[in-house]
Amino acid sequence: MPTETVYGLAADATNGRAVAAIFAAKGRPEFNPLIVHVASLEAARHLAELDERAERLAAAFWPGALTLVLRRLPGCPVSELASAGLPTLAIRVPAHPVARALLDTCRLPLAAPSANRSGQVSPTEAQHVAESLGENVDLILDAGPCQVGIESTIVGLTRAEATLLRPGGIEREAIEALIGPLAAPREQAIEAPGMLASHYAPRLPLRLHASDVAPDEALLGFGRELPEGAAMTMNLSPGGDLREAAAHLFAYLRALDRPVFRAIAVMPIPENGLGLAINDRLRRAAAGR
Repeated sequence: MPTETVYGLAADATNGRAVAAIFAAKGRPEFNPLIVHVASLEAARHLAELDERAERLAAAFWPGALTLVLRRLPGCPVSELASAGLPTLAIRVPAHPVARALLDTCRLPLAAPSANRSGQVSPTEAQHVAESLGENVDLILDAGPCQVGIESTIVGLTRAEATLLRPGGIEREAIEALIGPLAAPREQAIEAPGMLASHYAPRLPLRLHASDVAPDEALLGFGRELPEGAAMTMNLSPGGDLREAAAHLFAYLRALDRPVFRAIAVMPIPENGLGLAINDRLRRAAAGR
């Protein structure tokens, strides 16, 4: 299904066999929890404990690109497999009209990680889903390119300190303006999706913070001044707009990921606003290479 962030591989979150089918289709490790999508804040209140911080963030950013990790309520009907056995639930109210229509129609919470093979570049168009998952999915709802183009921000609210578990489509600064400073996640703990060291990866190696480019490299550029000599160049945002860059990131990585190139050189991206999320994805895409 389309969302405003990326396309999601959706299944009934209350059906353990359906949730298991998500992990099988993606080749996803079962210790990596899923985000559960619901139609409204009221629906979220039936699944998890929302404290005052959660209510404030939900009022400001739902529907939208924010996921909250909360404590599951006793008797929560969501399959424990969706939570990877944790006592928590990653939950979001999406803004995309097609996703909302689907949730309103099925009247179920939908577990929906990105609709691609685990660890690969996330899909921002229906064709990306078809190329990555093929016949492993029953239906693709094509609503065109995703507007945000990068996954949701994930905030953990199960401890006294709110935690930024994954930067994403809502800027850290906007969240901190409402609930105060966000702590860093605990090392080695997988508390939410998108926290694996290697993730979002194309087949080619990535060379980050590139100021030059070799003739056998593709260039992922940013801004008006680009180094010359690349075998192929795509510019995330000629005007240096981080929102435009986020929307283009995964589609451009896919377009440059060709075996005729040795690597993808990536120009520096500012480490502020949505640049925090873009750089997070790029670092994970380059990890272990």
